[in-house]
Amino acid sequence: MTPAPDHKIWRDGKMIPWQDATIHVLSHVVHYGSSVFEGIRCYETPEGPAVFRLREHMERFLDSCHIYRMPMSHSVDELIEACVATVAENSLPHCYLRPIAMRTGMQMGVLPHDVPVETFIIPWKWGTYLGKDALESGVDVCVSSWRRPSPGSTPTLAKAGGNYLGSQLSKMEARIDGYVEGIMLDSFGFVSEGSGENLFVVRDGKLMTSPISAGILNGITRDSVLTIARDLGYEVVEQVMPRELLYIADELFFTGTAAEITPIRSVDRVAIGTGRPGPITLAVQEQYMGLATGKLPDCYGWLTRVPARGSVPSKGAETSTMKSYA
Repeated sequence: MTPAPDHKIWRDGKMIPWQDATIHVLSHVVHYGSSVFEGIRCYETPEGPAVFRLREHMERFLDSCHIYRMPMSHSVDELIEACVATVAENSLPHCYLRPIAMRTGMQMGVLPHDVPVETFIIPWKWGTYLGKDALESGVDVCVSSWRRPSPGSTPTLAKAGGNYLGSQLSKMEARIDGYVEGIMLDSFGFVSEGSGENLFVVRDGKLMTSPISAGILNGITRDSVLTIARDLGYEVVEQVMPRELLYIADELFFTGTAAEITPIRSVDRVAIGTGRPGPITLAVQEQYMGLATGKLPDCYGWLTRVPARGSVPSKGAETSTMKSYA
């Protein structure tokens, strides 16, 4: 759903009208993909809007800037307050937030010499990422012919715009062939991740996921699932996984801010388990969504509450269970 034209976008400390959030066609980012970004969900909870794992997202955002040597003039705390203010300013009960830092200016050439870096925070109304019934029924996926970058070619720990060119090809290939999503292998042929999601394999009651060395993004939802699954009593390991393990898995599921916890019911038209979301997937999904939406106690301190519009943010005001900038 396209946001209403009267929504405001945060641009380096100022709330500006939606239509004014523009850059020049000669901006460095347009020609060379020099941007880093985050995807963050704000959920509607019984206590009002709350942003899920906001601090961790902003820390990764600054890490991405650091990896790509993009000077960032805003601190983590300032960016947290900016995200909260963006939700409050637009009076959104729930939304998806897209912080993005990009090299702009008007200069041709790969070297970003004296190129300014501008930062935006965009509020977006986004429903279920992989389809209306994806969370309940699962999705059909394929193994992509496109692979994740090899070590030493592109830093995959940075969530950078240019890193998603291969993901675009993987996603388009999957859709052309009648699948919802593609699973990409790493440069050595082992399981990596989806085009924009991390991946978990369940086999004999154990959860497995690819290590950081497999060219994956160090996902915040992935980290949440590692924590939740262990606390539910499941064995969880990060290990190299061959492609064929996908076909003999008892359960498979994607994780990601946009995808949340999405079950996978088939790979390359091979049914996974019973072909329906499995019990471990559903248990993790129920716990994750319960925490994110405030239906379960925020025992990990993962929610940042958004005050009503007009409240002035203050730095560092936190409680043991819910961070509050009111």
